[in-house]
Amino acid sequence: MTIAFPFCEKMDDISIEKGRRLFASECRFVKGVVAMDGLPKPDRVEICFAGRSNVGKSTLINSLTNRKALARSSNTPGRTQEINYFDLADSLYLVDLPGYGYANAPINVVAKWQKLLKKYLSGRQNLRRVFVLVDARHGIKTVDNEIMALLDTAAVTFQLILTKSDKIKEKDAEKIFEQVRNRLSKHVAAYPEIIITSSERGIGIPIMRSVIANIL
Repeated sequence: MTIAFPFCEKMDDISIEKGRRLFASECRFVKGVVAMDGLPKPDRVEICFAGRSNVGKSTLINSLTNRKALARSSNTPGRTQEINYFDLADSLYLVDLPGYGYANAPINVVAKWQKLLKKYLSGRQNLRRVFVLVDARHGIKTVDNEIMALLDTAAVTFQLILTKSDKIKEKDAEKIFEQVRNRLSKHVAAYPEIIITSSERGIGIPIMRSVIANIL
């Protein structure tokens, strides 16, 4: 029986090596953007990381690039209030988006960066894929569905990444995975494979590197 939205658990050796070599290249912070007119020129492929506040976007970028503090992370939800650009190998932009959902910031500030987030996701022509990060312990929330629906409308492919997989309780896993697959099935822009990660344990990191290298 074919499972809808299976987990991507293995890549071929060539792809793994391609991903390793790409992320062994220099990666540098370019700029933090607070308005659409501040975005870099769309002169290269761009992939971005989206998710609820404190889901682990910055931590995942640091793990992928083997750098402890390239992307600033915080235990305070909503601290990242800019679209942060990182240049990888002078050929690819990695983009760390502001967290959506709960944020420890004034309402007007939250509204401003949520508006910027939606404009970016629906209007960036060189954006090849959005990685939508979801905490494996909680599954897909309403606010995740809203972002996915926006990507459906914009015809931007997104791939679901389940983060913090090492923290999910075994007794809860099957129910959460079923919920995730059911909700993904309603989104036409969803890529047909899910990646499970744990930045703390390195789970899924080589696979994600390979997937990004193949997009490039």
